Amino acid sequence: MSLLQTHYEPHTRAARHLLDTHPDIVKLLDPAVLPSVLERFLIEWMARSPYMTEPVDGWIRRTGERCIEQGLAHLGKSLITHAKSEVGHDQMTIDDARALVEHWNTRHTPPLEANTLMAQAPLDSMKAYRTLHDEVIEGPHPAGQISIERELGHVAVHFGPRLLGQVQRVLGAEVAERLTFIAEHVVVDLGHTRLNEKMLEEAITHAPEHASTYADAGAEALRIYIQFLSDCYRIAAASVETLSRPHERPTQPPARRAIAPARS
Repeated sequence: MSLLQTHYEPHTRAARHLLDTHPDIVKLLDPAVLPSVLERFLIEWMARSPYMTEPVDGWIRRTGERCIEQGLAHLGKSLITHAKSEVGHDQMTIDDARALVEHWNTRHTPPLEANTLMAQAPLDSMKAYRTLHDEVIEGPHPAGQISIERELGHVAVHFGPRLLGQVQRVLGAEVAERLTFIAEHVVVDLGHTRLNEKMLEEAITHAPEHASTYADAGAEALRIYIQFLSDCYRIAAASVETLSRPHERPTQPPARRAIAPARS
């Protein structure tokens, strides 16, 4: 067995399991989900995602620079090269948000405004997600950022296909074809996952004692991102309940438990 399997993966299993068991994820994938709630969730997710995706290439590049500073030249150069593939992905979420809103407005009133949705203040889960990246990159173990990317890739390759199948069944091809960001990452992140695992193996081989620290960073990022998906679902569900009262459209999710502080 590899060091990744023995020293890393046992520390991420509980967080990964949430993609199968979190109550709001289960509701999203329930065959009985209201079509309007599912569609409104997709809008909320894509409209808020530029905040989450715009910094990605910079995070990866900075991780590479920090790894070089720590004497991991080969790993650092690989990360800097990889960062170039992430440039501009935030534009895909913007385009998808606009396309989804356009479709929604042909069938629902009051109409939504894509720019307004994208200009909303970030949720606590969104701010926590950014903060975790910055703390890991600038902290003593910047290679933990590779774990963050690896575990977020798990969302794409494990949750993504199930969500696309649900959208196809419940909302049809007319909505599914507007999810270019998700569809691309379902495919591309298979390769990215293998690359991240290779780089993690290199980092763990260099310092096996840090494997659990790397894993903790990735698991925390995955928990935060699942909370973000939950927030988007709850906003969507509450919004659908108040469609006839636009002045009451929620911009924050209903009350929920606080996000645990980022692990060091």
